[in-house]
Amino acid sequence: MAFPLRGYQSRFTIPFVDLLSDEQLVELNAILDWNSFLVDGRGRRFGRAASNRKGSRSQGFPNKRTRLMHEAFNIEGRSVLEVGCFEGAHTLGLCALGAKVTAIDGRVENVVKAIVRTAMFDFHPRILVYNVEERPLPAQFLSAEYCHHVGVLYHLKDPVSHLLELGTLIEKGVLLDTHYALDEEAVERYQVAGESFPFRVYGEFGYAEVLSGMYDHAKWLTLPTILELLRRAGFERIHRVDPRVGTQGPRVLILAERAA
Repeated sequence: MAFPLRGYQSRFTIPFVDLLSDEQLVELNAILDWNSFLVDGRGRRFGRAASNRKGSRSQGFPNKRTRLMHEAFNIEGRSVLEVGCFEGAHTLGLCALGAKVTAIDGRVENVVKAIVRTAMFDFHPRILVYNVEERPLPAQFLSAEYCHHVGVLYHLKDPVSHLLELGTLIEKGVLLDTHYALDEEAVERYQVAGESFPFRVYGEFGYAEVLSGMYDHAKWLTLPTILELLRRAGFERIHRVDPRVGTQGPRVLILAERAA
């Protein structure tokens, strides 16, 4: 389905897009293989809609989850690690709230798109290519006071190690939003440091599919396991646990921080 360039209502002032002619914006939109879009101050599409239903709507920022994070932690002037920046919509929200953002993504094309998108708003976060399941983690780049972690955990093949490692990188608090497995669905187990953890296997399509995980499968943890791992990582104060039904099953938003 083709989406028009003009005629959208949810508008933002995008300083360096608003200046472009229609022809220049069409060229910009065609250079990169976008899977999301925003609308500039002239009602024009910056980016391109994905074929799925979720990607057919314009992106807004800061969205509800990012605002909840700000209300809980006040991230203005604080360093925030964004895990999984995709094409920069959440990055924009964090920047708009005054955070000092380091954003990472395992795919080069997502990092390039996020850099372009934030630069067009005259925001300048640090954005780099990094797969969070690679070891060792470059703490000199990734350490931060807070972590914005949305839509990534359920794509990982070793989510246990990842959650525990967050405790070595993040000084204060975490916003985590992820799908999870119901207890009765988590019929398989895997070992980390000699301990067994239940999970549900979830098929993925690998690096070539931009909306998928990086490998052939992911492990969905149960909600009690996720909460326990956050506590073990040092985020003992669980402020908020909001389960809901997501597009692929049970999903939850969690706000947690270290005890004072």
